[in-house]
Amino acid sequence: MRIALSADHAGFEMKDQLADWLRADGHEIVDLGTNGPESVDYPRYGALLAEALADGRAERGITVCGSGIGVAIAANRNPACRCAQVAEPVSAALARKHNDANAIALGARLIGLEMAKACVTAFLSSDFLGGRHQPRVDQLANPTHEQEPA
Repeated sequence: MRIALSADHAGFEMKDQLADWLRADGHEIVDLGTNGPESVDYPRYGALLAEALADGRAERGITVCGSGIGVAIAANRNPACRCAQVAEPVSAALARKHNDANAIALGARLIGLEMAKACVTAFLSSDFLGGRHQPRVDQLANPTHEQEPA
């Protein structure tokens, strides 16, 4: 699978470790930076990840910052990206199964490398279930403010 990875300065070490691990597992990696500890702005790296998904350079994406929150918000500003901030494998799997997420965001300051790998494994090995979830995913691309009656 072709996977885009991005990170800010807080997440670049985890990004690089995940990239090596994923390459060893046979995945093609699109490394979008950053590649050092110098302070950078996380919105740029969330946006770069979303652009790689939108233009087809990658099938899935993984982005890392200190908490995973900022890069997820930035990535989700692009309508082609459905990025879930996750910290454990159940949420990573459900992001794919129920929400058809094409990216996950990880917090390098909140979880360790082994938990990050477990999240990535769950994310990459899960498929979107469709069915009752499809109309909800469709609404993510075309949100309305009308609610159906309960």
